[in-house]
Amino acid sequence: MDAEPALRRGLPADAARTAPWILMYHSVTYEEHDPYLLTVSPERFAAQMAWLARSGRRGVGVRELLRARAAGRAARLVGLTFDDGYADFARHAAPVLRRHGFTASAYVVPDLLGGHNGWDPDGPRKPLLTADEVVELAAAGWEIGSHGLSHKALPGLSAAELAEQAQGSRRALEHLVGGPVTGFCYPYGAVDRAAAEAVREAGYQYACAIGHSELTGRFALPRCYVGDRDGGLRLLAKQGRHHWRDAVTGRRVPGPQAAEREAVR
Repeated sequence: MDAEPALRRGLPADAARTAPWILMYHSVTYEEHDPYLLTVSPERFAAQMAWLARSGRRGVGVRELLRARAAGRAARLVGLTFDDGYADFARHAAPVLRRHGFTASAYVVPDLLGGHNGWDPDGPRKPLLTADEVVELAAAGWEIGSHGLSHKALPGLSAAELAEQAQGSRRALEHLVGGPVTGFCYPYGAVDRAAAEAVREAGYQYACAIGHSELTGRFALPRCYVGDRDGGLRLLAKQGRHHWRDAVTGRRVPGPQAAEREAVR
């Protein structure tokens, strides 16, 4: 089966929709050694969220963002995502988000909960959220999504391995939080057609990638990297670059209404 038509089915009815602006975070903590530039200090993160609020924007999780777009209420919304499931999300990021009335999506790795980020060989060991912390976050209203079962890059995996990473992680998280898990985030942002199709077949409603590509759509949503140097002006410039890339690629993202149409076909 050709993944491209399946992934983009229902697009003509939503052709005017551009990809939503989604910010990509990883760790929010203090870190002197950060070779992968994945860490934002708590002070910088607080300043970034304050800038969003001052500019009339509101940060939301991706599931909420897509639902708002379907209802025509997403004009001032910005997607907020946190990859890898670092424990510092609960300690440093969530309290700031709550103060502003923001929400966010946290993508976790079920096989590694309570462990460390061993996939980053040259970076500092960072503790990951425990299973109990994930349950508490879900109960408090944060969107919990999958970041794969064991943080493997999906491109190049066999069909069985893809199913394990996509379906297996969803089953594990739904059992843990006692509710639906509808969002997926590709480890390392790496996605090809086979991976995107496996995620769709696993029953997710959307998936986050990083850059724009020929697969950009509901199962490869592009996101903007946010680093510790980014203030309001840099974030504004990144938003402009996101929209420029959207126009250049000519890709459009169907809203949840199109997703519902696709689900019954």
